[in-house]
Amino acid sequence: MSTPSLKSLLQRPQPLLAPGVYDALSALVAEQAGFEALYLSGASIAYTRLGRSDIGLTTATEVAQTLAHITDRVGLPVIVDGDTGFGNALNVQRTVRDFERAGAAMIQLEDQGFPKRCGHLDGKTVIGTQEMCGKLRAAVDARRSDDTLILARTDAVAAEGLPAALERAERYLECGVDALFIEALRGADQMREACARFASRIPLLANMVEGGKTPVMGAADLGALGFRIVIFPGGTARAVAHALQHYYGTLRTDGTTAAMRGEMLDFDGLNAVIGTPELLARGKKYE
Repeated sequence: MSTPSLKSLLQRPQPLLAPGVYDALSALVAEQAGFEALYLSGASIAYTRLGRSDIGLTTATEVAQTLAHITDRVGLPVIVDGDTGFGNALNVQRTVRDFERAGAAMIQLEDQGFPKRCGHLDGKTVIGTQEMCGKLRAAVDARRSDDTLILARTDAVAAEGLPAALERAERYLECGVDALFIEALRGADQMREACARFASRIPLLANMVEGGKTPVMGAADLGALGFRIVIFPGGTARAVAHALQHYYGTLRTDGTTAAMRGEMLDFDGLNAVIGTPELLARGKKYE
């Protein structure tokens, strides 16, 4: 049975819930949990690959490599965070081609100035609307397949206010993008206003960040407001970091993992998750 395309998933009445992933293992576990799409978070790549904050340090090559590992391992459509496109309109085109070649189903591009930062950190800046429209048109022109979707994100709520952000989203919609993402909406009233203006015209993405600027709501409630895509992008890395703090703290104190055995997979358990028996059986075909 083939995996539904992202386009077809977005045509259903219920919102699409896409968990954040940061590598092939997290993507595999999410797929096994029954999700239908994944969100490759740029912030989570910075957290896990660099051990650094989401402040524009990650490169396009690092994201493309991570994406390629994920799409080689799982069959789900992946929405990938392309940050600012890593430069001007020509850089955007290279980013789109590289990400599409690596298997992206949807590529997200934002209008922040550089160095960019996490959408829920203070101190963000945005580039001019005309410059961003040029980058979005470049992205639309660069994709080789119409099945590769372009998601336009604006961070202007923090920098310019909600009315300006909605006007930017209107302009971005005119560029031929496939979905909109108005980042860091403050409260349910702003969320309802964004949905009232755009939800009937184009898929809107809701970004749920634990402790961020936007109130965290469930996918069903967000769908009732009008959002078509719901992501929990960084929660995966936060959960893993919390689990590792507990694991390393226990090991350092006890000198053993005995107290953790009920909270972790053993050797055979992890091999079952990653498919080691099946992989070894496949290798025997070529001996």
